[in-house]
Amino acid sequence: MGALSERKIEIVRTLVETAPDRIVGNLQLALAQSGDDTVLADVRLLVEAEARDRALRNAVFAPLAPLCVGDGSDGHSLVFPARALALVWRGLKREAAAEVAAAAVIAESVAAAVADERQPPDPSLAFDALVRAAADVLRAGQARDFRTAAEICEAARAGGAAALASCLAISPVVRCAIGRLPDWIGRVDDETAAAARLAYKDAVAIAEDAGPRFFEMLAAQLTPRWMVLRIISAIMDRPTERYLAESELGAFPERVMSDIDAALTAIATLDPDAGPSVATQVAARIGVVTAQTYELEGAIELTRDQGWGRRIVDQKQALAKVVEARLREAEAFATAALPSEVAGLARLRKKGPKLDTAPDPRAVARAMTLLAFSETARPFANYGGFSAAHTRLVDRLGGMIDHYVEDVLDLARTGDLPDRGIAHAYLSVAADFAGLVRDEKFAELIRRRAAVCHGGDPT
Repeated sequence: MGALSERKIEIVRTLVETAPDRIVGNLQLALAQSGDDTVLADVRLLVEAEARDRALRNAVFAPLAPLCVGDGSDGHSLVFPARALALVWRGLKREAAAEVAAAAVIAESVAAAVADERQPPDPSLAFDALVRAAADVLRAGQARDFRTAAEICEAARAGGAAALASCLAISPVVRCAIGRLPDWIGRVDDETAAAARLAYKDAVAIAEDAGPRFFEMLAAQLTPRWMVLRIISAIMDRPTERYLAESELGAFPERVMSDIDAALTAIATLDPDAGPSVATQVAARIGVVTAQTYELEGAIELTRDQGWGRRIVDQKQALAKVVEARLREAEAFATAALPSEVAGLARLRKKGPKLDTAPDPRAVARAMTLLAFSETARPFANYGGFSAAHTRLVDRLGGMIDHYVEDVLDLARTGDLPDRGIAHAYLSVAADFAGLVRDEKFAELIRRRAAVCHGGDPT
């Protein structure tokens, strides 16, 4: 098969240029194995060129790139349309072609030095000059690509174009700060706090209203983003709740508390039919909530009886309450999935396993969902305020499973099982439950002992 025509190459080029970074990266990996195939070779060269161009773009705009996601319409944090960054870069290559080419040479030198384990040159001067130029051209509003970028930013949010220009203008300050972030969030002392304050002053010296955008750009470099609270606290010397709330940075802790409210709602409304994977994801948010609460209490001087302090106290109480409700449900569902009945005569009547019908798949699935939630929540029980409830669940269910298994095995030994297959199915369910209530080793022991129901060794 021959090479692609110019028209088809142009179509492929357009598709690649408009694809997200992740797609371009995946294409590059896939096409690396294409060998000498003529058609794929053309596409591979095109994708590799695009990947190199994006790597340079993302290096130049490193302080801004994490904010350029999706359509830029997130109402909770500062973001810009991903397409805006692509347009700014394309426009910059037209308006400052020589400077972009020089930046590419420096980027290649950095890559070569890193590969050879040498000290790389500092590309900051070249990169910073480009982002400043981009800010100036964007504000001028004359270049076509920049004008289109401004329009889509405005369409995503009012004032989006001005915010983008401001972020470009302070990008050199943020670029310098990025390398210091590990110290700023990991070891806050007088020296690191002073460095953070200096960077903040440099940002607001460029624009008086740049403070919130400075922290938005830092937050985008952090995982999780709300760790930026430590930097805000260091710069403001652990502010009081009232002072921070009345400042232009009050939206940052408000955002974290809103995230906590959303997590509490997700926990309270967990659908038992959603499945263990969903339950695990929801329960993992308990750990996030406890970490967020810890950061808020450490970053801000709070009062417990009003304002944010009262709200955080209420959230902590609500967390314990909703999780305990889920744990009670877990016990109820697990008990229902291993049904029992009263048997015997007069004083000898006692509860035993009900083994006349096969396990109810829905009942078992619901129990597994809530037990998966319980297991994932276990590490957060002390910090989340539901340790006693979790211990109670483990003790009760653990004991119930023990008795249930022993009763079934006793029936197997005496030959009183109505159906060995059904009995084995219930023991398998009990083993699955035990793996989540206790551990997998205990579950495996039950599975081995369950072999008696199929005629195996009862020991």
